[in-house]
Amino acid sequence: MSDSVLVLNAGSSSVKFGLFDIAPAEPKLRCRGLLDEQEKVPRIVVSDASGKQLFEKRHASGTPDDNGLLSDVFAWIEDYLAGGRLAAVGHRIVHGGREFYGPVVIAGQTLAALEALTPLAPLHQQRCLAPVRAVQSLQPELTQIACFDTAFHHGLAPPVSRFAIPRQFEQRGIRRYGFHGLSFEYVASRLAAIAPRWADKRVVVAHLGNGASLCALRKGGSVDTTMGLTPLDGLVMGTRCGTIDPGVLLYLMQEEKMSVDDVQHLLYEGSGLLGVSGVSADMRALLASHDPAAREAVDLFTFRVAAEVAVMANTLAGLDGLVFTGGIGEHAPEIRQRICDRLSWLGVRIDAAANAQGAQRIAAKGSPVNVLIIPTNEEVSIALHCRSLLVTGH
Repeated sequence: MSDSVLVLNAGSSSVKFGLFDIAPAEPKLRCRGLLDEQEKVPRIVVSDASGKQLFEKRHASGTPDDNGLLSDVFAWIEDYLAGGRLAAVGHRIVHGGREFYGPVVIAGQTLAALEALTPLAPLHQQRCLAPVRAVQSLQPELTQIACFDTAFHHGLAPPVSRFAIPRQFEQRGIRRYGFHGLSFEYVASRLAAIAPRWADKRVVVAHLGNGASLCALRKGGSVDTTMGLTPLDGLVMGTRCGTIDPGVLLYLMQEEKMSVDDVQHLLYEGSGLLGVSGVSADMRALLASHDPAAREAVDLFTFRVAAEVAVMANTLAGLDGLVFTGGIGEHAPEIRQRICDRLSWLGVRIDAAANAQGAQRIAAKGSPVNVLIIPTNEEVSIALHCRSLLVTGH
């Protein structure tokens, strides 16, 4: 049996994981799973690459130990590998700050340095680091590797990377970092494989999900993105506000007497689609709703995406391709249609039938801008980084 890497991708209420064989140059998925400790009955579900269920375990309320269900995951993997070696665990870490811009082994003071970045992603960083601490407790000798959502955007340069604040703050790391980098990196690699003629052109990737952002690609690299210092900036998201007038925050604190914690909760967890609609943060529920506020939330979402695509086109000095990815981007034809309709002035035209079917290429015949749907896979990006670090040391 060849070596394997376990990839953990921690979300707000669950952890997705994938087990990859890293012998081939392109890591091969052995199985994938979901570890959900937020349900009334915490559970693990594991399926093979084809979707066939291999394992499921549920617990009564309350997890079996302080490390939740991860101990059960490791026990199952040990049996599944049947003598094969688990070489490492790879983690998606949201913020790498200025110091971390490539995959790193989590050793020594690395974990403390990552925890120190929590103020830059207050609701995300600790969720990503919790499994790291759990694995350290369960398997202290096992190599753990951090892969960063900010790394793909590390090359962003002024004026894109800069805020219009005194330079002393920029020198202390207050700049635009960008996020969803593992997703954008994967999509850029897939674009190069399936549409090589377009990969070196001016392309905007729209990662649209509960978290959402855009990335402007030139020659497969990031030259602009909609998120900034934190994952709060940019597009309207499920519960996050996206770009907002800073004066609103001052007003809320000065006139509404809201505390910093109250404002943080409002902006991260009570705004976005949920805040505008008052119905749901889930785009599927909003599209199915007849509530006028739900439709207004959808309209704001598509308006802001289209507006920011235009900003990315400005950075690129034109637009040759638009790629949709993420849960909404991949599965919501109405959202894609609305966004593209708003961008018709930029030459974006899509084929309604191809869009409804979710075809890979949905551009209308003769459209100056190629429009594609490319499913993302952050876990593959993480597995590739882990393989590279383990095999070549970088």
